[in-house]
Amino acid sequence: MTHTQTPATLRAPRLPQAIGNGISALASAHLQVDISPYPSMEEGDLIELFWNNCFAASRKVTACKIGTYTHLCVPESFVQDGPARVHYQVLQIGHGPMRSAVTLVRVKTNYPGGQPLPRLNPEGGDENQNLAPVNLPETIRRHGVNSSQVRRGIPLTIEPYLNMSTGDAITLRWGDVRLDLPRIQAQGVGLAVQVWVPPHVIIEAGDDCRLEVTYCILDRVGNNSRWAPARTLRIAACTPPCPASSAPGYQPRRFGSPCEPG
Repeated sequence: MTHTQTPATLRAPRLPQAIGNGISALASAHLQVDISPYPSMEEGDLIELFWNNCFAASRKVTACKIGTYTHLCVPESFVQDGPARVHYQVLQIGHGPMRSAVTLVRVKTNYPGGQPLPRLNPEGGDENQNLAPVNLPETIRRHGVNSSQVRRGIPLTIEPYLNMSTGDAITLRWGDVRLDLPRIQAQGVGLAVQVWVPPHVIIEAGDDCRLEVTYCILDRVGNNSRWAPARTLRIAACTPPCPASSAPGYQPRRFGSPCEPG
C-alpha cells in the first residue's frame, strides 16, 4: 500500500531557545515550541506536535487563544543528541489534517570539557574541574613574568578537552582582562590551542603577585563549560608604562561575550 503524506500548508514551528538551530543542555530540559496563528483557526482545533515524526504533545484551541501563538513543551525524554525534525498538524472537525513545514534542529547536550561536577566546595565558585589549567613555560610558572617577557608577550597552551568541537569559542582570562580567541575550526578539533598573550593585555591587567589565568568555552549551541582551574602567576613589579594609544588591532572585550558567568 502506498502512503501519501499530507502536503505542508502551515508555517514551520519555531523553537525560541534554539541558538543557530542548535539546542543546548539547558534548553533541552524545558524546550518550548511556538506555533503561529493559522488561517481559519477555530475553537476546538487540536494541534499535535511531532518530534522526529513521533507524537510529542498536543493542545486544543480555546476561544481566547484564537489568533494567538500556541506554546507546547517537548518532553525531555524526546530531546536526544543529534539532528531532529519538528513539525505539527492541525485537526479540525469536518476537515482533513493540515500539516506544517518542518523545522530542522540539532541537539547537543555535551558540555565542552564534560559535565561540571557538583559544587561540593562553595569556594570553588564557577569552576569545571574536568578542564586542565593553562600550560605555561616552566620558567614562567616557577619565577613569574619579568618586564622583558612582558614586552614580548607570553605563550601558553590550552590542552584538548572532552567534547571539543567545531565552533567552540574560548575566552581567556588574564587577571581581570579577557581575550576572546578565534573559534575552533574543524582541523583544530582534538589539538592543543596555542595562544600568544599580547603585551597590551598583560599591561592592562597590571602587576600582581598572584595573578590568575584561566579560560572557559562556549560551544555553538550555548553550552558553557564554566572556568577551568586557575593558574596563578607572579607578574613583575616594573612593567612598561601603558602606551598612550591602544595597540593596533586590539579590541576591548565586548559586553556579553562568550562565557559570561551566569
